[in-house]
This record gives sequence, C-alpha cells and structure tokens, in this order.
Amino acid sequence: MSQSRFTTRHMATAGIIAAVYAALTLLLPIPQYGGIQFRVAEAMTVLPFFFPEAIPGLAVGCFLANLLGSPFVLDWVFGTLATLLAALWTSRLKNRYLAPVPPVVCNAVIVGAEIAWFSVQDGAAFWPAFGLNFVTVGLGEAGVCFVLGLPLLHWVSQNKALCRRAVKS
Repeated sequence: MSQSRFTTRHMATAGIIAAVYAALTLLLPIPQYGGIQFRVAEAMTVLPFFFPEAIPGLAVGCFLANLLGSPFVLDWVFGTLATLLAALWTSRLKNRYLAPVPPVVCNAVIVGAEIAWFSVQDGAAFWPAFGLNFVTVGLGEAGVCFVLGLPLLHWVSQNKALCRRAVKS
C-alpha cells in the first residue's frame, strides 16, 4: 500500500474481496475442490499486483470458502495458505503479465501435496499422486489465472476509478 497504515477504505476493499471470493467459490456449480479444480475466484489472486489490501481479503475469502465448502481441516489451513502466499508473492511482482504465476505455483505445490496426502497419506504412493495432482491443480489454476485473471488486471488498469488507486502500471 502506498500508505503505511491500513485504512477503513482498505478494510472495506478487503471485506468486499473476501465476500466475492467466498461467494464465487461456494455458489458456482463447477469443480472447486479435489484434484481437478477450476476455482473462478482464484482469478482474483492477481489483484494484489495493484492492491495490497487484497491480500487479507483473499486469505479470509479462501478460508471462509474452504471452511464452508470442505470438510477437511487441512484444506482450511493449507488451501488458505496457498492463496495467501500467492497473494503476497503477486504483490511484489513488477510485471503484470507474471501476476498469474504465483497462484499457479503455490496452488500446484501446496494444494497438489494436500490432495495427494488425502488420497494416499504417505509412503511411496505419495509422490506419483503428488505429481498427478500438481499437474491437474496447476492446469486448472493456470486456466483461471491466465484466462480470467490477466483480463481482470487489464480491466482494472483501464478503469478510471480504480486506476487512480493502482500502485503499478
């Protein structure tokens, strides 16, 4: 954030982002959990490129979506961690076209490992399961973040009301 403090406006923005993320995840009738995912809300993980206040909003929104949509406590923790780390990393990038990379990498690694662990627990079967889930989660995340996230960033950069607040071009 260009200011050193978290303002009421930042908190409101984070709250709106959290609500939209959770609603998109819980209400859309497409695969949101499991090895093959197309979580549309993950397109929003590119927003910290322009708006650092999106970071807590994405983390809270993901946690709420996982809490209400997944029976697994580990998903609440590690799914949220993947989104949080991706948002933090995205906020540090200098090139907008690279903004989808952190969510893809974080989710492929963390969520891929989480799903593999749920599938086989541990032992020799973990690594093949991880490899498969790394690819399937990563492909779904890449689809969402590149196909939906990059146009979202373009729209933000073209929107006059939002553009005044954008910290990078």
